[in-house]
Amino acid sequence: MFKKLCATTILLVIASPAYAGHCPKDVKAINAALEKGTNLNAEQLLEVEKLRDEGERLHKSGKHGQSLDVLHQALEMVGMKH
Repeated sequence: MFKKLCATTILLVIASPAYAGHCPKDVKAINAALEKGTNLNAEQLLEVEKLRDEGERLHKSGKHGQSLDVLHQALEMVGMKH
């Protein structure tokens, strides 16, 4: 049991930087899609921008899993896969 706990802890520590590094890439992808232009109406564009900003805020506060969830919602809205 102890070995499994240690292995899980090590995997989480190794994976954390990957989550942290992915958030800014998603923000850049959202910004690029918005600059390129979308078929979204004004209300949807505001929602995408709100989600992007919230994702960035969560990233900066160290909540990378939550940040990715929010950023992936924005990516889906602009028609991108995550």
